[in-house]
Amino acid sequence: MKTGFTLIELLVVIVIIAVLAALLLPVLRGAKADAQQSACMNNLRQINLGVRMYCDDARDTTPNTKYDASITNAPWIGYKELMKHYVGLHGASSPRDKIFSCPADTFYYDWGRGLVSASHHDQALFDYSSYTFNGMNLFTLPTNIIVAPHARPPVQPGIGGLALSSILHPARTVMVAESPAFYPYSWHEPKPYQPGGVQPRGIALFNDAKDVVGFVDGHVAFVNIYWGNIVTNGGFMSCFYDPPPGYDYQWSAN
Repeated sequence: MKTGFTLIELLVVIVIIAVLAALLLPVLRGAKADAQQSACMNNLRQINLGVRMYCDDARDTTPNTKYDASITNAPWIGYKELMKHYVGLHGASSPRDKIFSCPADTFYYDWGRGLVSASHHDQALFDYSSYTFNGMNLFTLPTNIIVAPHARPPVQPGIGGLALSSILHPARTVMVAESPAFYPYSWHEPKPYQPGGVQPRGIALFNDAKDVVGFVDGHVAFVNIYWGNIVTNGGFMSCFYDPPPGYDYQWSAN
C-alpha cells in the first residue's frame, strides 16, 4: 500500500529547506559582493593605466579639464573624454562603456533629491562612468553651496593639471576612485543615514565608508574613507581634506 507524506513530515522538510536557505543566502550575497568588488578593482586598474598613458603623452601632466557650465566637463568627470581611447573606447560615451561601470553602482545621492535609485554609469550627467578623477583642485565652490564660512576650504586638494613626477606620495595619492569615495558613502557596504556633519536629509554619508580607490602609482585597494565634521574640518565632502593618520590614502599631491 502506497502512502504519501504526512503533514508533519512535510513540515519538517519545509523547515529543513528554510534553514538551508537561511544558511546559504549570506554566503551567496557575500560571493556576489566579492565578485562585484573584484570587477570594480579590475576596472580601476585599467582606467588608472589609461590615465597614466594619457599623462605620458601630455608631458607628464594629469587631466586638466576646466570647469564650465556643462557638468560633464567638470574636472572630476571630464577626464574620461581625454583618456578613454587609451582603454580602447572611441566615439561618444554611452552605457556600453563597461570598463567604466562598477557592478555595485545601483544608486547615488543628489543634494536636492536625496537617494536616487539609478546608477552613475547609466547617465550622461556623469559621462556614463562610475569613477571620478581626483581633480577637485581645479574647481572653485560656488559661494552659496556651504553656509558656514569655516567649512569652505580655500583650495580643495587634488592632482588635476599637475605633473605626475611632482606628486610626493604616489602610493598614497588618489588618482581615480569610485564616485562615493568623494562624499563618502559606499556602494559595496551601504549604511543608512548617519547623524552629524553636514548632509541634507536623505543623504546617507558616513565615516569609514569602504570604497575602491586607484592610486597614482597604479595599485588599487579597497579602503576606508575618512569623513570629518563641520567643526573640525568642514565635513561637507570627504575629498575636501586629507584624512588623519591611520588612513591609507590622501587627496593632495604633497
